[in-house]
Amino acid sequence: GWQASMKSGSLSYIIPCNRLPVQLMSQVRVYTSNGQKKDLGSEGTNGSTPQETPHKVGTGRQDTSNAGQKQSFLKEPIQVKVKAVLKKREYGPKYTQNNFITGVRAINEFCLKSSDLDQLRKIKRRSPHDDTETFTVYLRSDVEAKSLEVWGSPEALARERKRRKEAEIKYRENLFRNQRLLREYKEFFGNTKPRSSTAAMFFKGPGKVVMVAICINGLNFFFKLLAWVYTGSASMFSEAIHSLADTCNQALLALGISQSARTPDPSHPYGFTNMRYIASLISGVGIFMMGAGLSWYHGIIGLLQPHPIESLLWAYCILAGSLVSEGATLLVAINEIRRSARAKGLSFYQYVVQSRDPSTNVVLLEDAAAVLSVAVAATCMGLTSLTGNPYYDSVGSLGVGTLLGTVSAFLIYTNTEALLGRSIQPEQLQRLTELLESDPVVRAIHDVKATDMGMSKVRFKAEVDFDGRVVTRSYLEKQDIELLLQEIQQVKTLEELEAFMLKHGENIVDTLGAEVDRLEKDLKQRNPDVRHVDLEIL
Repeated sequence: GWQASMKSGSLSYIIPCNRLPVQLMSQVRVYTSNGQKKDLGSEGTNGSTPQETPHKVGTGRQDTSNAGQKQSFLKEPIQVKVKAVLKKREYGPKYTQNNFITGVRAINEFCLKSSDLDQLRKIKRRSPHDDTETFTVYLRSDVEAKSLEVWGSPEALARERKRRKEAEIKYRENLFRNQRLLREYKEFFGNTKPRSSTAAMFFKGPGKVVMVAICINGLNFFFKLLAWVYTGSASMFSEAIHSLADTCNQALLALGISQSARTPDPSHPYGFTNMRYIASLISGVGIFMMGAGLSWYHGIIGLLQPHPIESLLWAYCILAGSLVSEGATLLVAINEIRRSARAKGLSFYQYVVQSRDPSTNVVLLEDAAAVLSVAVAATCMGLTSLTGNPYYDSVGSLGVGTLLGTVSAFLIYTNTEALLGRSIQPEQLQRLTELLESDPVVRAIHDVKATDMGMSKVRFKAEVDFDGRVVTRSYLEKQDIELLLQEIQQVKTLEELEAFMLKHGENIVDTLGAEVDRLEKDLKQRNPDVRHVDLEIL
């Protein structure tokens, strides 16, 4: 571990040290052949006698060649540069002394009261939330020390944590009973809350379309069922089953709309938007099983065991009324999709295929299939009444089942694609990429991912290569340069240099974090569809 350097005949020993290197100088004298001695030590060092010098060369008995070699050796000194570095600090596998902790975590994890935190140091940091600029945090070491002061020992703190955990588990077990008591209190004192936003969702937009469809299809099912009981027509039975399937599926869509409006919680931090797609997917499966399956079954039975059909007058009347009502619902759905597509800058076809609004899509396709199936059923029933052949009626039932199967397959495909997390359109992704790359603080972006989370909500993620010079200049522009120069001139030791670099290094890192927040805010403001932005520093 020793390092030696020889310069101008001096021997320098450098001892390893945690602070500054310490140099020990030993003097070297060289005696020439004529008896003279040359002191090659450092200035201001007293000479020593030949007996005291351990490194000496013989006098008259040495030849001139040895002296010449020594002089040439002294003319060419060997220099070894030693680099002064700070000793590496070992932090160990777990280091939390400089960690920050919020007040809520301090109270919950260390069993403290809010009054206990008033005595601790408060530190203002940048807030991770959009609605606030700064928030207060505490040093974890201070919180740990305060908890030991309050509870006396780590064992007592552990017992208190265990007790609170058991109480939380017991509360969860009695959650159903607590909810029932809460409902009783509300009934006793009256519900003074304003109308929830969930109920208001069914008076406009997709919710309104779904509620209109539920009412109309429910009435259609009732009258078609009466017509089937009166006539025994297989096509009319298929129509009744079709209306029942539509009513049940649209009730499921209404449930999905109400669930999608729930507030995000710790178990679902990104919310419940996908509940609409889940409800639409189940609706597609329901159409396939109830509508298509039963229609095919009844049509096959009619082909294998044909039976005569009674008067079809009432059936025609009910089909005509169903055509008018289903057509009205279809127009409501078409107008809603046109309005939404125009707001998003998409065509009608793109909006439907991309399943931007799954609930309205289901109503649109179900009502379109209903109008077509009414036409198919009326045609087949007319052929049966004209020819007296019941096979036409059974073929009509198979045609209605095939139409429902096609609609259900399309719904299953589009909603599955949406639930898998598909990417946004390339044009929109290009706009987001150009917005980031045009910022001076960004050198390049890599691994860009933009996922459509459904219902016009986009999650954007990218690896960003930041320009450190621009970030540093942004920090310096906010500082007093003269005061900063004075701080630099006052740095004389390694300890002062370390303190200076740690102070301004942390501030530059905070500046980088502020730049990340600014970029995320700009992305959200210029692209309202972007709700979640994850910019990772490369």
